[in-house]
Amino acid sequence: MNRTLPGAALIALISSAAVADDAVVGNETLFQSPNGTTERCVQIAPMPGARYSEAALATEALYCGIDLYAPTIGLCPKTWSTSPAMVIHDLSSGPFVGDREGFEATACVEGKDAKRSSGGEIVRIKPSMNDPRTSGTFSQSPLLYYHLSRFLGADVGVPPAVWRSMDRAMHLEEIAQPGVEIAQVRGSGPMMQAAWEIFVAAHANPDSYVPTDDVFVADRSAIYGTMLRNRGDDYGPEINGTSDADWGIEVYSAFQQTAPYLALRSDRPLAEAVAEGVAVAITDPQIAEAMGTDPNPRQIVFWMADLANVAVLDFVLNQQDRFGNIDYVDRWYWSEDGQLMSASKNAFDLASGNLPQGAMPLQRTHINDNDAGIRPEYHNFARESGMLDNLRHFPAGTYRQLMALDADLKVQVPLHAYLGTSFGLSEAAFGNLVANVALAADTLRAQCLAGTMQFDLDPAAFILSGAVAPGVIDCANP
Repeated sequence: MNRTLPGAALIALISSAAVADDAVVGNETLFQSPNGTTERCVQIAPMPGARYSEAALATEALYCGIDLYAPTIGLCPKTWSTSPAMVIHDLSSGPFVGDREGFEATACVEGKDAKRSSGGEIVRIKPSMNDPRTSGTFSQSPLLYYHLSRFLGADVGVPPAVWRSMDRAMHLEEIAQPGVEIAQVRGSGPMMQAAWEIFVAAHANPDSYVPTDDVFVADRSAIYGTMLRNRGDDYGPEINGTSDADWGIEVYSAFQQTAPYLALRSDRPLAEAVAEGVAVAITDPQIAEAMGTDPNPRQIVFWMADLANVAVLDFVLNQQDRFGNIDYVDRWYWSEDGQLMSASKNAFDLASGNLPQGAMPLQRTHINDNDAGIRPEYHNFARESGMLDNLRHFPAGTYRQLMALDADLKVQVPLHAYLGTSFGLSEAAFGNLVANVALAADTLRAQCLAGTMQFDLDPAAFILSGAVAPGVIDCANP
């Protein structure tokens, strides 16, 4: 449902100092625009100690193989919701095969529905945009979410992302100027309209956007952003809570009254904590209607693990715009030879009866909209609302990796150098990240040392046996 953030209240302070630049490090693919401008696509170097699936690495390579000017590619400005982006469409099939100009002139005005006239949306490029008149986005944020989630072992869906630049003049011609015109035609709302107008002005005079380095490469020949693609459908009140507010502490407080979050704070053993969380949450009629009064306990345990990981990532990465930007995908889960197996919801033809015995549908959380983090000016609502306070159940693997990251950043060894140099972050932004990691680690370590935290959030074990024995961890040196 993507909440609409109030523009003027979104950013506490807009500084003239750049928070990022184009000095990102990784495997580069170079392209030439029709104007002869060199464009870069960068697969950020893998984070030491992180685990990346083959599918994620293949997705990175796919994105960096896209030539923005190929005849099989069509580009549209994103003119719905609140933040601007470039939508890249596949023109190898559909009514505009090979007709890039016709597609962009005819289909893009349809907004989201432009994909009906193409072979589908491939990916988006999302730039930074921070102005009192607009929603707030920061292009380096999704890159950090991707790599840190793989380091922390946070088993929650965070989309692969790569860094991409585009010829400034071509972006003006094919994206920014049409963005203004289409937003006017579609009545896209004041924040979206303002964003595209700001981009048009910045193309004419890059110094008019402050800080310029957050949006343009060093020689001002190109604009840059992050390539990624979202997956999933919107959760309802069962995860996002029941607050009517669009943004702020009230939303985060309501989120912490949902069944999985209440269970995270229960002192009882895992199965009893699930029952307690459900019993309290369904006293809210909206949650009871959305979740049902007798949800599958296995689903609640998955949600608990997912949201514990979301809380850590959002705390560390200074996220100010999470709820309702939490999505889900449906998957099948079943036991086979004592192992938990999983497949996408479309993996089986139910009519043919080939569903594995005992397979159950469960929702897995995805966080796709991760572009309002890192900047020191942003509100860290995970911290301000105490999302890591008083947790009684937590994934052991996430705890160990967070402590390892904190220890590394304190002595400034490989991870400190990697995070400080790979993402084009300013000293202020990197310092903010280091401070957040330290505070998150201190918060969770204190609960561990107090003996109040159970390391029993293992959804696979719970699904297979219905119970999990809490793990034993050395809190200070896990």
